[in-house]
Amino acid sequence: MDSAKHLNKSRLARTFAKVLHIQAVTGAAKGNKFQKTKTREKVNHDKPIGESRQSVFFNDEDEKLRERAVLNAFLAKLFATISSVKAAYAQMQYYEFPYDEDGVWSADKSIISEFKSLTELKQSFLKKHIDDSSPETTLLSAEILEQKNLIKTYEISAKKLDSQKKLKDSEIIFLKEKFEELRRENKSIEKRLNSSGSLSSMSSHENLSLGSLTAHNFISYVKQATRSIRSLVKFMISEMESANWDLDAAADSIHPDIVYWDTTHICYAFESFVCREMFDGFNLPEFRDSSESMAQNEKRRQFFFDKFMELKSLKAREYIAWKPTSMFAEFCRAKYLKLVHPKMESSLFGNLNQRNLVNARKFPETAFFDSFLDVAKRVWLLHCLAFSFGPEEATVFQVAKGSRFSEVFMESVNEEAFLSHGSTPAVGFMVVPGFMVGKTVIQCQVYLV
Repeated sequence: MDSAKHLNKSRLARTFAKVLHIQAVTGAAKGNKFQKTKTREKVNHDKPIGESRQSVFFNDEDEKLRERAVLNAFLAKLFATISSVKAAYAQMQYYEFPYDEDGVWSADKSIISEFKSLTELKQSFLKKHIDDSSPETTLLSAEILEQKNLIKTYEISAKKLDSQKKLKDSEIIFLKEKFEELRRENKSIEKRLNSSGSLSSMSSHENLSLGSLTAHNFISYVKQATRSIRSLVKFMISEMESANWDLDAAADSIHPDIVYWDTTHICYAFESFVCREMFDGFNLPEFRDSSESMAQNEKRRQFFFDKFMELKSLKAREYIAWKPTSMFAEFCRAKYLKLVHPKMESSLFGNLNQRNLVNARKFPETAFFDSFLDVAKRVWLLHCLAFSFGPEEATVFQVAKGSRFSEVFMESVNEEAFLSHGSTPAVGFMVVPGFMVGKTVIQCQVYLV
């Protein structure tokens, strides 16, 4: 990002130089004559008058060319000095993080020195005391200095990027270690689950209670739901590719007229679609308006918390086999029929067998449906947990296309948008909804354009 800024500044400086050069050539700067000793050839009265006038004419043209050469050399020297300031400033930025006192002091000294040089150039121009002894040499020396400063600036940028890379590498190592730790912990939990054989034995290991719920508990289950949705989306895209789908056309049908920063980013469109369907009705009890919905009181909080505790330690398929007419089973049925269109299912799997089973309130035993059931479980748990907080305590929120990016309420899934925008980028579409838990904001994830 820093290197891009330096490149833009360099282009601006060159454009400015070209404008001044054009002004000099076209006569826009005629008033800037330089004080110097002009050697004009004396008119020889012994020669014909026409010949003397021709000699004076050529001398005037030579003088104008020389003035232009001197001005070009001066401008080249000016912009070479500006490039020195930029290089010194880049050096100072490099030493500021991590802070190096000697480096910052040295860079600051260089900046002051270059500003003095700029002041001297300004005074010589205003007083018309521009050095015209050897404009060709001055021009070449200035160009060489500017190229050296550009190289120095790029080298500093490369060092900064290398430092950032090393920092990211260390973060990756840390996250890998954390991942391995979590994987071992998950295996340990799975072993306890397999050996327990009942829900009550698992409950003894659970510290969660209705009175101890916090936003951190909710955030944890938001992350679980998001990971599960992304896993399902990968499965869907794999099946689409196997069925020779035009993924670009499919993504465009979800979010028309979006220009993606990278071809792989179309996966966010499918993720957005799954989230939109799965979280639709999240703020309503049972995900739908119902005359039978219980009042917003302590009894309802306890009801949803019990449903949460009942499902969270079981696999979704085990639960719906245990309670095939439960609220969760009905939720799975309704969401599958809404998420997977008949044409989509027929195209991906060659028939409508899964849909027919779901309509008959049976549940297919396929890898795709298992992946869907995991998403349904995570979203349902989040829903039950939200209603366990009490009225207006945990709700979902969305942002519209074209909204200005807000760091408070949004998290970008594509950082590329910040590198190319001079101003705050806009929302192309929402990928994952956000949540409010009391006064705590869980940012929604958005794709920026």
